[in-house]
Amino acid sequence: MADVNGPPAAGPDRGRRPIRLAVVDDDPLVRAGLRILVGGSPDIEVVAEAADGAQAVSMVHAHWPDVILMDVRMPRVDGLVATRRIRSRPGAPEIIVLTTFNADEYVLDALRGGACGFLLKDTPPREILAAVRTVAAGAAILSPAVVRRLIDHVADPVAGSRRARARERLAALTDRERDVAVLVGQGGSNAEIAAGLGMGVPTVKGHVSRLLAKLGLNNRVQIALLVHDAELL
Repeated sequence: MADVNGPPAAGPDRGRRPIRLAVVDDDPLVRAGLRILVGGSPDIEVVAEAADGAQAVSMVHAHWPDVILMDVRMPRVDGLVATRRIRSRPGAPEIIVLTTFNADEYVLDALRGGACGFLLKDTPPREILAAVRTVAAGAAILSPAVVRRLIDHVADPVAGSRRARARERLAALTDRERDVAVLVGQGGSNAEIAAGLGMGVPTVKGHVSRLLAKLGLNNRVQIALLVHDAELL
């Protein structure tokens, strides 16, 4: 039954309640395995499951998860389409993509669509739980080195036009916003960016928020991808 009062508080405002996790995979054994994995963690609870992307989109409004573990390749509606649809909504949950291969176009497309990171399906259980906790706290699990490696390994037939579009979008930024964007692309934390640019951490947070709003993005990973697409690193 849908929660007519809207989603529970997310990120740093969650308080002490467990992280609400949803699992999306067309393989029932994978879903069962992840549910068993999470079952031993008092700070995480599986609140919903879905067998394809269409079910995942409907599930979000009914159960308001904080984090979704999303398979990429599924029948009917795949994880890429579902990720874009879910992340386009206000207050959307964070999405971690589950994949078999760590350097393919599916992973990169999911990140461009708003996923905050990805995990291989053979990732050790402890690392899966750690990733869920990390993104629930509002942080990304993808390093800039991994972003760079993905871009380098995935053939992009429209790289030239993508570069032009990225540079056009970044041209709308102020010089200081552009500086912050580049440092986000390099993987800098707010504190590291503040030190590097000689400003306070709250000011950096404000710049990052404006970057997301101006560029129509919803997380730091997307900022990093845009900076890489523009070849500013």
